[in-house]
Amino acid sequence: MLLVLTILIALAAGVIVFFAARRWPRVDPGAPQLRPQTIAGEVRKHRSLREFLHSRFDATVLTGFGLTAALVATILGALGVGLLLVMIHTNTGLARWDHGASAFGAKHATKFSTHLLNDLSKIGGAVVVVPLALLVGVIEMVRLRSRTVFPFLIVVVGGQFLVANVIKSLVGRARPTIDQLTGFSGSSFPSGHATASAACLAGFALVMGRRRSITTKALLSSFAVAIAVAVALTRVWLGVHWLTDVLAGLALGWGWFALSSIAFGGRRLRFGDPVVTAEQVAPVSSGAGTTSPPHD
Repeated sequence: MLLVLTILIALAAGVIVFFAARRWPRVDPGAPQLRPQTIAGEVRKHRSLREFLHSRFDATVLTGFGLTAALVATILGALGVGLLLVMIHTNTGLARWDHGASAFGAKHATKFSTHLLNDLSKIGGAVVVVPLALLVGVIEMVRLRSRTVFPFLIVVVGGQFLVANVIKSLVGRARPTIDQLTGFSGSSFPSGHATASAACLAGFALVMGRRRSITTKALLSSFAVAIAVAVALTRVWLGVHWLTDVLAGLALGWGWFALSSIAFGGRRLRFGDPVVTAEQVAPVSSGAGTTSPPHD
């Protein structure tokens, strides 16, 4: 039953992402676009904004609009994690389902399901995501002759481990004790496996989707989301994380991926590219024309 439920929920998440990506291909969280026309329009209308651009832009670092967009993504992820922490401390909202979800996993666990769920859970571990990152990086570097793939993957993969572990040490939440069916380390909040699978698989999907069809990109995105959701569920069914732990892990992982993606200009994979783009269109305020940067 646990396997069937995990597969059904993961498939539902993947299908939703696939059709959303197919229906609105320009609204692509895997490749955030900084549109010069939007920046130029705002620069024309606001003198203070024009002064801000000229005083803040530095093409060698992430500032200005790039920093603003990244900050928004970070705030949204932090709000999600923060809201879950409030629920946990007040035992309200989704936190009320924590004990029930863990008890459900323990009640319906079998030797067969535990074995398969444990194998699936390992996808979110360092022993899997790190070699996968190396493999994806080599393949995509050869395919597109791109040297920026590895810096991006290092930021996504290495950064999410750092952020998740820092939060774990700060929160120090105890793990469930109903029936722990697999090994674990550290405190419970957030789930490191959920964080890693969400961030890393999304990063792999972005890199592998460069210069491919919309359908292929949608499939890669849906697969990444489905597997991340499945990994998150396994941590609950195996009794080593509360439901709110894995929800926080997913939010944190996707938030970190969004931040990294914005910093590298989406599928263009050039660090600080949003700043360069904005800097190029800033002179529009004085009447100069602009040209949109090439899209993937």
